[in-house]
Amino acid sequence: MAKAKKKPAAKAAKKAAGKKAVAKKKAPAKKAVAKKAVAKKAVKKTKRKPSAALMKAMNPSALLAEVVGAKPQPRGQITKNLWAYIKKHGLQDKVNKRLINADEKLKKIFGGKSVVNMFEMTKHVSKHIN
Repeated sequence: MAKAKKKPAAKAAKKAAGKKAVAKKKAPAKKAVAKKAVAKKAVKKTKRKPSAALMKAMNPSALLAEVVGAKPQPRGQITKNLWAYIKKHGLQDKVNKRLINADEKLKKIFGGKSVVNMFEMTKHVSKHIN
């Protein structure tokens, strides 16, 4: 009977030793995570620079200049001014916001189309930029 008592005690000792080993493995991992978090906080983010190609001033055609202005502007600014014109004159479709209902000035730019979606719009506008 003495041997029977030793076996469960030996198993319990092994389990306890295994738990200690597992606990030792987990503790360093927590410290490593804490060190990484501190390192991330210390790094300052630099401001992203826009692409030089996108910031290059482009000359709008005479038709496009009636809408966005005649001075040379980057592509992004031309698009921004075009959207300002569309919103100012209420040319965006009320139901489907992706559609633009062209007035007389925009029809000339859009190749005579009276309704153009916003993705087609950029295709048509790019033909009027040099």
